[in-house]
Amino acid sequence: MIFSLLKRLPLFSPPLVNLIPSPSQRLLALAQQLRHHKPPSSSWDDNDDRTIEEAAGKVVSLVGFQEPATRVSQNSDGFRSKRAAVLICLFEGDAGDLRVILTKRSARLSSHSGEVSLPGGKADEGDKDDGDTATREAKEEIGLDPSLVNVITVLEPFLSKHLLRVVPVIGILHDRKAFKPTPNPAEVDAVFDAPLEMFIKDENRSVEEREWMGEKYLLHFFDYETENKRYLIWGLTAGILIRAASVVYQRPPAFLEQSPKFKFPGFVDK
Repeated sequence: MIFSLLKRLPLFSPPLVNLIPSPSQRLLALAQQLRHHKPPSSSWDDNDDRTIEEAAGKVVSLVGFQEPATRVSQNSDGFRSKRAAVLICLFEGDAGDLRVILTKRSARLSSHSGEVSLPGGKADEGDKDDGDTATREAKEEIGLDPSLVNVITVLEPFLSKHLLRVVPVIGILHDRKAFKPTPNPAEVDAVFDAPLEMFIKDENRSVEEREWMGEKYLLHFFDYETENKRYLIWGLTAGILIRAASVVYQRPPAFLEQSPKFKFPGFVDK
């Protein structure tokens, strides 16, 4: 009799809200912290009538610098940077650490082939802002649905070796289990993640001294191994991640960065 009644009772069904993944308290606190981040204002005005030709890349070394505060000379004709954005997509790993999604560029690409980079690319006319650019490119490159990413803030622009103005966009992946990487084979060979904090630790790091336009600077290289694969993270990507980790963890790196203090060229010889 009792067994018969139990069979007719409805099974317990948890409320729908409990089935929807929600960010951890740590990610919520991080989002709150980052929303107060104010990148230093740049004197490089987007409305300045200046262009930088793509061929100007040969005058810049293989490193990313934070955009200088020095204004470009006013007599430079046709001097305007091209704009791009990269996505620093953070999520909480199984061990509770903050991790960032990275890619290994396709070996078939004509530039930076086989190098580690953040998802991102040049801005399209239809992009409403840098967050739009970064998330659109991430979807094209690795199949990351923009609806899974909560864009929080942007960092100071960096200069690429082609004098491309690269804006780092920090976003939080609020449901990492829903993200199934589908790399675009024309652009990406592999998708992996690494602990963000490693970029302010003086471990698995090497450094080279370089010189550009009479200024010496340090180029940082980070070795990382995961799933029996080794990756070397350096140049612009390393520079951006050092800055991002410093902002997120609210402390400087445990090593000397030494970026050059330079004046932007007033003209570029094609």
